[in-house]
Amino acid sequence: MMGCLPTKQVGRSTHSLNPREAVALAAETSCENVDLPYFVNIATGTPFTVNEVEALYDLFRKLSNSIIKDGLIHKEEFHLALFRNKKTNLFVDRVFDLFDQKGNGVIEFDEFVRSLSVFHPDAPEEQKAGFAFKLYDLRQTGFIERRELKEMVLALLDESDLNITSDAVEMIVDRADTKGDERIDQEEWNEFVKNNPYVLRNMTLPYLKDLSMVFPSFVIHSEVSEADMVA
Repeated sequence: MMGCLPTKQVGRSTHSLNPREAVALAAETSCENVDLPYFVNIATGTPFTVNEVEALYDLFRKLSNSIIKDGLIHKEEFHLALFRNKKTNLFVDRVFDLFDQKGNGVIEFDEFVRSLSVFHPDAPEEQKAGFAFKLYDLRQTGFIERRELKEMVLALLDESDLNITSDAVEMIVDRADTKGDERIDQEEWNEFVKNNPYVLRNMTLPYLKDLSMVFPSFVIHSEVSEADMVA
């Protein structure tokens, strides 16, 4: 079983270990339940440290057994545990689909960590923008169709309990479709995000930076204000 940290650390914290040191520490420890190389492999290429990946594993085990006890996160568990949301929501469903990178209807641990890393405060803005583009490209055509963006904006507003008029929503969509061809390509999207940074606010979860100190609730919510949306 994984999820146990070494006890013989000679005063060192695994929070600061790089991958090579973590593997060496695993070889020195007498804790046989630890599979640090597994955590190292998953942490590679993400902003998470090995110690933070281990903290995420503890969280993943709880979430993945909250309804169906099989060690995998199902859509129902994703709705309830990550968003505290019992109703079907287009935004939540689309995020689940992107986390489910293998497309098998469940989220496995490696998918959970690597997808969640996009929401880390230290993740590059272009990575967040790319994830958001895929999020809004509901039909996976390589473009965000005008109606898709409108649907997603409405879903985000519903998630955030913001009351925005339909005219304001149309204005938001107009800002993105600068070419006026009823769809937004990657270039238009990047420019839209650059000029409207509030679009990516729900792509950052500040508490992911302190996983080893604070056990987060992992409620993904937007901090977008009505003033931001219509400015």
